[in-house]
Amino acid sequence: MERIVRRVVSPSGGTGKFGRPFTQQPSWPRARLAAAILGGMAIGVAAVAQAPVTAPPPTTPSVKTEKTAVNLMDVPPLPRGKSTILGGQIREIDAVRDRFMLHVYGEKPMRILFDARTQLFVDGNRIPLHDLKPAEHASVQTTLDGDKVFALTVHILSESPQGAFEGRILDFDPGSGMLTMLSQGSQQQFRVRVTNTTTVKREGQSAFTAENRGQSDLVRGALVSLSFQSDNKGQGTAREVTVLATPGASFVFMGTVTALNVANGYFMVTDPRDQRTYQIRCNPQDPVVLRLHVGDHVRVTADYDGTRYAATRIEETGSSE
Repeated sequence: MERIVRRVVSPSGGTGKFGRPFTQQPSWPRARLAAAILGGMAIGVAAVAQAPVTAPPPTTPSVKTEKTAVNLMDVPPLPRGKSTILGGQIREIDAVRDRFMLHVYGEKPMRILFDARTQLFVDGNRIPLHDLKPAEHASVQTTLDGDKVFALTVHILSESPQGAFEGRILDFDPGSGMLTMLSQGSQQQFRVRVTNTTTVKREGQSAFTAENRGQSDLVRGALVSLSFQSDNKGQGTAREVTVLATPGASFVFMGTVTALNVANGYFMVTDPRDQRTYQIRCNPQDPVVLRLHVGDHVRVTADYDGTRYAATRIEETGSSE
């Protein structure tokens, strides 16, 4: 039995905790996994030595044998602490040291460790960790394991991510093409690049769409919706920008009053022509406003001032009763 064990244990090995042979300790996170692999191999060798057969010829453990040994041992618990999600490109995968480099846009490449506890997903489907390959679009949930960054999960998109956004323009720099917007209903800012291939067009009422000014419509306060695609650096590039309103433009809304707040001077109208709901500022002392009820049908002429629609004329066209 002693002769067989020596074939498995490295010449630099010794005796670790629980009396199991070990090699020189690699750096975490491979240290515990390597100890688990070697410990499993030693147990298997001892069982073979007890059988009344001659010793088998020396062999080199295969990758499959190592995975089996790991499955037989308890996997160390995940590191505790807060996690952070990082996005970027996966490069320089080292399957021996269990690590890769994450290239985050605008930052220095970051070395991230992984092991059997790391979960890998491609387009939302979990796949074996050994299928990890360089990727252009990856989202990595990380945490600190001592002073090392460890990957809890890796999510990869096989295609460039696409999305849509609607809000009010805060700033547009024609030189760089950078468009900064504020989300509707929140204070979340969003930045996207507009290029010479980006389509910019007006949409809505005929009086508004009769004039199309292209990128000249991308002014502070304009309401727009856009579709975008992220490039290899994680920067969104607008494919199409639809301009819904520009400061100073006038609109006519016809529909049903769905909300009314006379004290704060506004009401909401749902226009069946585009299935949109508009919040419109009004004069709380206007006799027509004082007669309004939720469910009434109205025709409203309003100007957009860059932050809101303000009613200039309100006509009752039908009662809720």
